[in-house]
Amino acid sequence: MAGEFVPVDYFRKLGRAEICRGDRLLEIDLGCGDGSFLMEMARKFPDRDFLGTERLLGRVRKVCKKITRQHLENARVLRLDSRYVVEWLLPEASVSRLHLLCPDPWPKLRHNRRRLVQAEFLESVHRALGPGGEFLFMTDHEEYFQWAEGKVADFGKFELLEWEENSFFYPKTDFQQLWESEGKSMWRLRCRKPLTVA
Repeated sequence: MAGEFVPVDYFRKLGRAEICRGDRLLEIDLGCGDGSFLMEMARKFPDRDFLGTERLLGRVRKVCKKITRQHLENARVLRLDSRYVVEWLLPEASVSRLHLLCPDPWPKLRHNRRRLVQAEFLESVHRALGPGGEFLFMTDHEEYFQWAEGKVADFGKFELLEWEENSFFYPKTDFQQLWESEGKSMWRLRCRKPLTVA
């Protein structure tokens, strides 16, 4: 399917050349949903490559059709669980920005362990990011934001950056538009891997 990225082998680290052309910047959109954020970023930054991950086949097919119709050669979708992609497939120091926008907050206490932002996940994000690379997390769920903020603080390997709503180009996801129409606020966390290791 055009627009879909299918790895040759799902059980080894990818080579950077498999997911990114030359020395172009690579951005990952975890759980890309309807693909609106992914495609708008790809249109805005034609000199970068974008890879969205999405578990659901129906969504992947729809996004791939949109990518094909819009002739976006710098956007592709990988049908796979986001945690698996980050922890097992992404090559070391290959990603410039990794976006986790409006993930399932798993609000019940007994389900908190299912949340994506955990120590092992952050270690994998840190490994996948190049020096100066950024991890951007957004949610409408304040308690999940506080959870993520605490996990990042405990992890201790990221620098925190300011992230005001209009400080740089950042299109809204379908979930964000829905929740803001209901009067909900978005909580943002912007983390950077230091340029040099202390």
